[in-house]
Amino acid sequence: MSVLLKDRVWSMEAPTAKRGVYPLHGFKLGLYRLPITLEDPDEIKSVHDGLKKAFEMDQYADRVFATYRWKEQNMDDPDAKGYEEVELSITVEIVTGEVVDIIYQIFPIEKFGDPQWVKDYRKKADHFAKMIIDTILRNTILADKMIDFLIKDQKITELNAIQKLEEMTPLAKIVLDAKPKPKPVEEDTGVGGAAVDIPILDGPKAGPIDVDYKSKMPATMSHNADGYTIKTWGRRGSDNKQLGVWGEFVSVDYDICVADGACIEACPVGVYEWFDTPGNVASDKKPLMSKEPDCIFCLACEGVCPPSAIKIFEQK
Repeated sequence: MSVLLKDRVWSMEAPTAKRGVYPLHGFKLGLYRLPITLEDPDEIKSVHDGLKKAFEMDQYADRVFATYRWKEQNMDDPDAKGYEEVELSITVEIVTGEVVDIIYQIFPIEKFGDPQWVKDYRKKADHFAKMIIDTILRNTILADKMIDFLIKDQKITELNAIQKLEEMTPLAKIVLDAKPKPKPVEEDTGVGGAAVDIPILDGPKAGPIDVDYKSKMPATMSHNADGYTIKTWGRRGSDNKQLGVWGEFVSVDYDICVADGACIEACPVGVYEWFDTPGNVASDKKPLMSKEPDCIFCLACEGVCPPSAIKIFEQK
């Protein structure tokens, strides 16, 4: 984070700051405004839950707090006369919503009992705050959102965007399994709320997609993509292992799809975007037809899909 969006980063010394932060006099404030949004409660919760192994995490409404603690000693020998020890901490606040602000405060050392013997306190606290921020941005849903932003804003490939994010977050610690889990789905539940019979897969399905899936699979809980509702058929459970077919007109059998990305590159109107589906029998991400109504029925994506997982039905 030490180089992330440097033209949008401010450090200031003031008794007050924006967005309801009222610090003590003489502190240092770092404010980072990111060009992404985080409004979904499940995504906000995933940031909180995913980093519990790395930091002390708290969440209040639309804000997530990550705290890192460390100890300082005034001498190496704890049994020596005059030995003192103090526990210090730094907290990073993620303010979510239509913009994402990341804020950290370095309070005066007096807050910790006035241990004036601590060396380089503010420098260390600043470093640890940036380490927390880098770790958050490398490991959570914010990483995916930043990568998507870089792809669209700088017109670069996904690989280059990932590389750029890594360069921007040099202090990041890798936290395994910190990515968000998709919204839970009622186990084996149809659109009417009744249990439906969906055979359990024991591995990826072979293509092509069954064009008669609507008559052979039960309709299941839909997925909301930025205000657009994507219909699904044959979806089972909440662990992504079996996703069935998504999309009424731009239809993809996700249990066949291997996420090679050919459809995303081929689509001339940007119908698809990447969507994380960890645990699926065929692949851990999928091309989500989030702009399904924009489809012009050119069949480009259908023609380039290696496992033939896509079927386009012209809307009538």
